[in-house]
Amino acid sequence: MASSADVIIVLGAALRPDGSPSPALERRVARGVRAFREGLAPHLLLSGGAVRHARPEAEAMAALALAQGVPAGNIVQEPRSANTFENALHCRLMMEERAWRRAVVVTDSFHMPRALFVFRRLGIPAVGCRVEGRGGESRWRWAVACLREVAALARSATLFAMGRDRAGIAAARRRFRRPM
Repeated sequence: MASSADVIIVLGAALRPDGSPSPALERRVARGVRAFREGLAPHLLLSGGAVRHARPEAEAMAALALAQGVPAGNIVQEPRSANTFENALHCRLMMEERAWRRAVVVTDSFHMPRALFVFRRLGIPAVGCRVEGRGGESRWRWAVACLREVAALARSATLFAMGRDRAGIAAARRRFRRPM
């Protein structure tokens, strides 16, 4: 199968207190690796910073992808982002550096609508490749995550409508000294 995109972006999820991957992180990486093997894109961009733990999520994700047979030369880490907006912002900068134009975004199904909304609003032509099922999560935890995402999508849309995204973009411009 020919590549339909330049890169597969796998969005991070929390690590366990001991720094090991959570079930959410494991299932997202597994889906990203499957998309890589299916030939959807030649590179994996693993996006997630040190949010609740000293270890960046991207580092844990890279270890999982390597263990699943993805060559190190096909893996790129984005270890700075702390949320979906920053995932998209930092991935955009990294894509520009590498002249990558099209992305496949991998995340859980409940997170996909907001992730694609944010990525597209920040100018990344992206399609989704969602993780199906709960992957071992309880129904209660899954329901809470779905409800949280409904509220988060509404908040993201409101912030974009108010132009609040411009502050984050301006900070990234200053930090990376690049026009956006």
